[in-house]
Amino acid sequence: MSERTQNRTKSERRLAAQLAAQKAAEAKRRRQAWLGGLAGLAVVAVLVTVFVIVGQGGDDDAAPQADASPSATAPAGDAAASPGAPPAPQLPEGADPALGTKPTVTAGKGELTKLTVTPLIKGTGPAVKAGQTITTNYVGVFYKDAKEFDASWNTGQPASFPIGVGQVIKGWDQGLVGVTVGSRVQLDIPAELAYGNDASGGRPAGPLRFVVDVLAAQ
Repeated sequence: MSERTQNRTKSERRLAAQLAAQKAAEAKRRRQAWLGGLAGLAVVAVLVTVFVIVGQGGDDDAAPQADASPSATAPAGDAAASPGAPPAPQLPEGADPALGTKPTVTAGKGELTKLTVTPLIKGTGPAVKAGQTITTNYVGVFYKDAKEFDASWNTGQPASFPIGVGQVIKGWDQGLVGVTVGSRVQLDIPAELAYGNDASGGRPAGPLRFVVDVLAAQ
């Protein structure tokens, strides 16, 4: 074999060795990339699992707190005791807390011949003026037997209306002007200042008794 042939053979062997080394290096890089990808997927799976577990734990902790909060409009002690009860009224500043409870109204005595206004709780607010719109809670009963025929308390919504301008019965127009805001008054109203003695149309006939809480006047 000539020297030239020997040199060519050595060159071919070196080239083959270089090619083999490159292929081995490329295969190694591919294996490392594949393993790195698997590791990344494993990390993502672990993080997702952790988030799910933490999220479930947070929901379990939050549920009792929602049930523990009393209603913003009911006393804390009564929040669970009467879930179907109407909300307590918003009272004027400095008002007697008794205005937050529906009053018990009793029957009158004897014949009622004139409008009688009896203060039950004296409010500290301004006096109601004719032409103002007042907000009230009230209970209305028949004077003789105290049978209730109407009450704002049953709906939980105070009633607002102009006073002293003929929009309500005369007993209210005459009896509530001058009453101070924050007051509870009893109005004993003869039939002629109420709905009369005619019970047609579903109206309460005869003398009536109202207990009225004046919550606001504007």
